[in-house]
Amino acid sequence: MFWSGLVMAALALGLGLWLLGRPWARSGPAARGTALPLWWPWVLALEPWCRSLVTWKMRLYLRRWAPRAGLDDRWNPARWLAARLLCMLAAGALATLSLFSLGSMSGAWAVAGGLAAASAGYFWPEWRMRRQAAQRRLAMQRDLPFMLDLLNLCVEAGQGLSVALRQVAGQAPEGLLRDSLFAAVSLERTGVHRAEWLQRWADDTDVPGVRNLVFALHQADRLGMSLGPLLRAQAERQRSERFQRAEKLALEAPVKMLFPMALCIFPCTFVVIAFPVIVKFLGLGA
Repeated sequence: MFWSGLVMAALALGLGLWLLGRPWARSGPAARGTALPLWWPWVLALEPWCRSLVTWKMRLYLRRWAPRAGLDDRWNPARWLAARLLCMLAAGALATLSLFSLGSMSGAWAVAGGLAAASAGYFWPEWRMRRQAAQRRLAMQRDLPFMLDLLNLCVEAGQGLSVALRQVAGQAPEGLLRDSLFAAVSLERTGVHRAEWLQRWADDTDVPGVRNLVFALHQADRLGMSLGPLLRAQAERQRSERFQRAEKLALEAPVKMLFPMALCIFPCTFVVIAFPVIVKFLGLGA
């Protein structure tokens, strides 16, 4: 009952603060009418105070990792810092209140635990963004060989490289890699040179296969090489690397299964096998 009451009190406090702060946050110029998370108004409310705290290092970091993690244009450096501060305050307050409610711990230990939780809450959005970027990278690596095959077919059909890239960006199966290529190809309409938006595509995806492809296309464009054999070789290489990654994960599976088997499955098996034997011995002793 005590813990359920504490959770309900924390939820009621958070809901009350959110209801009080939502109109104030919506009055800001950056608010939008689209569907947003519940905590987004507080991010908008803290944004003006975080603008003066944003450093160039934070701007460069977000500019580098935001496209890789798939963050939209709503996330500017000030809002990103505001979200991290909100996570820090929420984690620190909840941890401190929880430790104080135990009663057996001193106030110093509760404050220390709150500070540790606040530090973890501040770095949690960064960890979450890097994890999301890694998941997107794996998804794009799986789609890359088939996209290279489509690009090879377009080039061998007589289309130029720019036309073939636009064709692949428009006709390839839906996926993260196609969306990133479509966004990069769209930059050509704004006057960006092909070499520049290809390099930006490689930086935004952060996929080694895309980087190798962009480098090979630059070399072929400079040396006047034929693109058909080059793209075919790139597709075969990416397909071989995908098979090697799958083989590596298959070899790692038994090692990862060892700990849960030794901790959960083996003790239960021993209990099932030993229980009838123990009962029989107890019956004989009686």
